[in-house]
Amino acid sequence: MSKNKQNSVLKKNTYFTFFFRKYPASLYMLKWTFICLFMSILIGTASAGFLQTLNLATDFRENHPWLIAFLPIGGFLIGLLYYSYGKEVEGGNNLLIDTIHTPKQIIPFRMAPFIYIGTIVTHFFGGSAGREGTALQMAGAIADQFSKPLKLSPADRKVLIIAAVAGGFGSVFGTPLAGAVFALEFFLIGRIRYNALYPAFMTAIFADIVTKLWQTPHTHYQIDLVPNVSILNITYAIFAGLFFGLCASIFSKLMHKASHIFKSKISYPPLRPFVGGIIVACIVLAIGTTKYIGLGIPTIIQAFDEQLPSYDFALKMMLTIITLSAGFKGGEVTPLFFIGATLGNALSLFIPLPTGLLAGMGFVAVFAGATNTPIACTIMAIELFGVECGVYAAVACIVSYFISGHNSIYGQQIIGEAKHRRFSAQEGKRLNDL
Repeated sequence: MSKNKQNSVLKKNTYFTFFFRKYPASLYMLKWTFICLFMSILIGTASAGFLQTLNLATDFRENHPWLIAFLPIGGFLIGLLYYSYGKEVEGGNNLLIDTIHTPKQIIPFRMAPFIYIGTIVTHFFGGSAGREGTALQMAGAIADQFSKPLKLSPADRKVLIIAAVAGGFGSVFGTPLAGAVFALEFFLIGRIRYNALYPAFMTAIFADIVTKLWQTPHTHYQIDLVPNVSILNITYAIFAGLFFGLCASIFSKLMHKASHIFKSKISYPPLRPFVGGIIVACIVLAIGTTKYIGLGIPTIIQAFDEQLPSYDFALKMMLTIITLSAGFKGGEVTPLFFIGATLGNALSLFIPLPTGLLAGMGFVAVFAGATNTPIACTIMAIELFGVECGVYAAVACIVSYFISGHNSIYGQQIIGEAKHRRFSAQEGKRLNDL
């Protein structure tokens, strides 16, 4: 190499060194851009494959309703799979939260195929469950396998899991902004880790793009009428938020209570979903409809457009609690969307706001109260329904968040900042320990 070329290379290296010393965050962003891009390809592809096979399983079950008779057998097989080979990953989303707080052993990769199989079987045979838990656990298990090869520090590993959760949530619902904020909110109540801000948003956005490149459709919702913001209408929104928060609190408490009952009464784990499957199948047979099992997307869409029976939310809540507390796999979020939308629909009978608006508010607000993620849920409303409903959604989500108290579907959440100073002594404690 000639002397001039050597001088040129040295000068460029000097420029780069000076730039990274002057702006050290740029090196951090460069590092996480490559990590997030690579991780997003895997997470987005996994979400696309999961959503497409879930749609196939749901369509087949709806065309063959007799399959629900085999729900107990499907539940037993899920329970046996986890009892025999999946005890380390039985914690599910709570294991992800624990890993974010105190990283220990690498999350076993088997979490991804196990939760995928368990969720597909649950939906194929007619359990009432969601899909967010599957997406989050698949994403977390995939991402954590790269902690050792990339030689990530414990602090970086926390950021990696947060980013993975953002990618899983954003890609499975088609809401990348809400997915990123959800990942930053869901493990620590009242606090946000800003050092994970860039990786969370990049992974959520990239993963959503990858999922869409696989031509995976997402459900579209529409609120036809949003009234002007006024003091009276905001008062109505606050009133509705009270009901959404109470519903979220009741759901979370009953989930934990029912889970405790199954565990205390049935010592052999595979028998729990077997018994739960019998109960769910008998209830579905008794009510004579399959609208309350699976994801329930058609009913959610109806809630925005027409008046539904006022008890829809209660029946969905009951079947979901039995399904998931017994040990079936999936998630709580889409059922919470169903419960919130149909509760909002029922509230329109005496709260003078448009039915579609109340359904949309309930859609996100019950979810906000049950997961303690009001900011993410407000952003989700804007992404799904449009910015016009933003003020109403924000009011409902915030009121629901406070009214639901220190309850959550994620028992390993830590209280970073209490919702009221009266409970400040609970800060730093896990919800399960209260």
